[in-house]
Amino acid sequence: MVGGFSEAVRERICEARSRLAAALEAEDAYEAAMAEDELDDALRLARKHRVSTETENGVSGQ
Repeated sequence: MVGGFSEAVRERICEARSRLAAALEAEDAYEAAMAEDELDDALRLARKHRVSTETENGVSGQ
């Protein structure tokens, strides 16, 4: 079950990063702020539960 939680947290981070990138591309300040808050919250949750946030290329999301 822990693996499922970790995967869900990583997916949440990935989705928030995608939303943030799209909002920045669209120059949508409100959506960028919302996505940034979501990303910060997901990263905080990952740190709290010691979930690795490294991407496939080894870049850390923290």
